[in-house]
Amino acid sequence: MSRIDEALKRAQAGQPASGPAAGGSLPAPEIFQDSWAVSDEAKPAATSASRRLPPAGDTSALVTPAPPPAFASFPPAVVEKIVTTPTVRPAFVEQYRKLAGTLHHAQIERSTKVVMVTSALAGEGKTLTATNLALTISNSYQRSVLLIDADLRRPTLHDVFQVPNVTGLGDGLRSEAEQRLSLVQVSPKLTLLTAGRPDPDPISGLTSERMQRVIEEAAARFDWVIVDTPPVGLLPDANLLARMVDSVLLVVRAGSTPYPLIQRAVAAVGRERILGVVLNRVEDGISSSYHYYSYYDHYGRKSE
Repeated sequence: MSRIDEALKRAQAGQPASGPAAGGSLPAPEIFQDSWAVSDEAKPAATSASRRLPPAGDTSALVTPAPPPAFASFPPAVVEKIVTTPTVRPAFVEQYRKLAGTLHHAQIERSTKVVMVTSALAGEGKTLTATNLALTISNSYQRSVLLIDADLRRPTLHDVFQVPNVTGLGDGLRSEAEQRLSLVQVSPKLTLLTAGRPDPDPISGLTSERMQRVIEEAAARFDWVIVDTPPVGLLPDANLLARMVDSVLLVVRAGSTPYPLIQRAVAAVGRERILGVVLNRVEDGISSSYHYYSYYDHYGRKSE
């Protein structure tokens, strides 16, 4: 049995695993007639008006069309599951710091930078995992992070951060004309790109060169890019996005997610892209109401 299979077996049994990983470089996309860019100048206090788009290929002066809405606080439904909440148990926070530390080493050793967070089924906790990972990397490790809501059918990150979702990634991908994307500055080191209006059929946008360009330019402007996607076991969206990212974190609800569905999820995104398995809701011996996250190292995969 391979080391990945062993980790997935542990996920089904509700046992912890341990963790680092692999990454890859993305091919340079074609330059659009009008530059498509993720602005790195989006700040809550921004007052500059929209500027005319620069010549094609020139992304040096791009800004967002308007000041983004400011992040206020987390809603009561999730606040006790967020690592920055003062009352959250330290053990919970440390698990995310360990996970972020493993990603840090993966970046140094494998240049991993763009990480997709997905799951086999809905309700596994992937959005909160992506949120907490982004908060941990930006707060504890002081790295700039762009958190992207790529669940264009049922976006939720705007609800987690309680910010408007009037326009976002999906609207930009659907637009006939090139347009810049408005970002929400959550903290000095954390930026959010919301999904925008729900789209029942986002496939063409997710597979477009525009999406490739968004990922490329985001990776060039931020230390980390974390992409929250729909469950890979239910929809093809995450599978299509997997080719654009360096690696994938698969969130599994320990002792609950059927093992065959985990296997199908791994096959859908590609075993070579699986950076780690995040076990959610593992009892830590203190309180089952807290989530316990573990990580699986498969650097040794070449020797399997």
